[in-house]
Amino acid sequence: MSTESSRVFVTGSVEGLGLMAAQLLAKQGHRVTLHARNASRASDARRALPAAEHVVVGDLETLAGMRAVANAANATGAFDAVIHNAAIGYALAKRAETADGLERHFAINVLAPYVLTALMKRPKRLVYLSSGMHQGGTSSTDDLQWTKRRWSGSQAYSDTKLLDVVLAFGIARLWPDVLSNALEPGWVATKMGGAGAPDDLTLGGVTQAWLAVSDAKEAKVTGSYFFHQKLHPVKAAARDVGVQDALIAECARLAGVALP
Repeated sequence: MSTESSRVFVTGSVEGLGLMAAQLLAKQGHRVTLHARNASRASDARRALPAAEHVVVGDLETLAGMRAVANAANATGAFDAVIHNAAIGYALAKRAETADGLERHFAINVLAPYVLTALMKRPKRLVYLSSGMHQGGTSSTDDLQWTKRRWSGSQAYSDTKLLDVVLAFGIARLWPDVLSNALEPGWVATKMGGAGAPDDLTLGGVTQAWLAVSDAKEAKVTGSYFFHQKLHPVKAAARDVGVQDALIAECARLAGVALP
């Protein structure tokens, strides 16, 4: 646990793992800023965590929304840590596009954290949520938009969760002054995970909060992958510099936002 109060921004923090991490951080005395995709959800967030310092509103499905969230977050001041929690799961039976013509999983799960990382004031720590399903993901950037492949919602999700680790490790390499790590929270009974999920829900928000603020030497590392506060095996492709550079270049092209 950190001995000093940190400012932490948690995306997708109205409910589920994001809210759990935010509540834990607030209980520890940290200053937390929540994120909700619209005003109604922002009201829900305020009720769920009245101690929150701010609630940033913006829909991470669109490029305009991503920019709006980054700008609104920056307007509140610099953060010590940003937890990239917002994501959609794998229930989509058909490929769906955003208003920008991007495949929806990729836009929300990968491009949004990239854009926020690129546009927000640089924090001391970055935390990216992945999944054990990243092990089945495809690291190729040839068909990120699923225009060539036969659609699979679970594969699209797995791909994005691998690419989240690729992004985290790429940032760790390019920004050595920032601690950038990824984690899997386990298969827990959130709205995304489903009621039958077998892992311990009480541990769902612990590792991301720990990586964001802890003074423990185990948490003050970079380019690492965790499960329940322990280093955990990660797919080898995530450490491939060529894969990292290709993803960052494609995100920059699609968003029109270069990584500083």
